[in-house]
Amino acid sequence: MADELNSLEELASVAETPAAETLAPAEPQRDDLGRSYATGKRKDAVARVWIRPGSGKVTVNGKDMDAYFARPVLQMILRQPFQVAGVEGEFDVQATVKGGGLSGQAGAVKHGISKALQLYEPSLRPALKAAGFLTRDSRVVERKKYGKAKARKSFQFSKR
Repeated sequence: MADELNSLEELASVAETPAAETLAPAEPQRDDLGRSYATGKRKDAVARVWIRPGSGKVTVNGKDMDAYFARPVLQMILRQPFQVAGVEGEFDVQATVKGGGLSGQAGAVKHGISKALQLYEPSLRPALKAAGFLTRDSRVVERKKYGKAKARKSFQFSKR
């Protein structure tokens, strides 16, 4: 009985301490070259992203960002994590992307940049998390069902 009482008192004392005090601050994760790596995903696209301090140059599959993502909207998507974190022009990005179309690839690189920024500098996590950039967008194309023209579209109905 006394043992149970002591264990309950210990549990109560642990419950009273705030969780922030028990958790140590996250350590930056960088490789020997001073880079942080993350994988970003969107639809069928998968992006491998490395960031390191630099002049803000973004390279995707060996090409400059402007050459690979010609549409201004896609370039804007890639810049969003840096704008939200307030570190525009401070990091060089090298990314390799496979699968999907250009829009999905841009979303995958954005997701990878956000994750890599958070790993490089953990203090940027709250801003990126609040903007929703660390959450993988799980929307994918719905599969086609048998007896249907597409995923949901039916063939034309004829009464006679």
